[in-house]
Amino acid sequence: MTNKKNLKQKLKTSIEFSKNLFITGAITETSRKVEIEICKHIPIDRDVTVVEFGMGHGNITKAILDKISPNSNLYAFEVNGEFCDYVRKSIPDDRLTIINDGAENMINHLHLKIDCVISSIPFSFFSKEKGMGIIQDAYNFLPYGSYFSQVLYTKFNFKKFQIIFDDCEIIKFRSFPTEYIYHCQKTID
Repeated sequence: MTNKKNLKQKLKTSIEFSKNLFITGAITETSRKVEIEICKHIPIDRDVTVVEFGMGHGNITKAILDKISPNSNLYAFEVNGEFCDYVRKSIPDDRLTIINDGAENMINHLHLKIDCVISSIPFSFFSKEKGMGIIQDAYNFLPYGSYFSQVLYTKFNFKKFQIIFDDCEIIKFRSFPTEYIYHCQKTID
């Protein structure tokens, strides 16, 4: 019964993502391998503040919450109000703060240093100025040694991250669709 329920939820999610393609940038949920890889640079040796851009239905959100300590915090940005409501109901966790707004407005919501950014927002659908602004704002919030990790279906936006971040790597996941994870580190304070 659980597999049937999971399959039904995945189909429902794919339909929702497809209806909102230019907002979500996704046609399906991320794979478990991607969820593990994108969370790889979250510090686990202390309490942290993580920011997530593009929460969707919360797959990566769950992976982040599974990794962070009981006293850590996750601020998740999502522009789709229905997705926000879904995650509020399906992931009741006091460490999670859901912000129904876009990543470009992070400076209006966050007034603290953050330890890591995990993102699945569709940079391919943003203007160059909007995309670069989000990346620069995140860089400014991050302390030395921390990471911005991004999943996308293309390598096209990697250069934008290389312009701002000090050290960047890209990992390719051969799935359908192909997914790329950018791990970008701030190494200069």
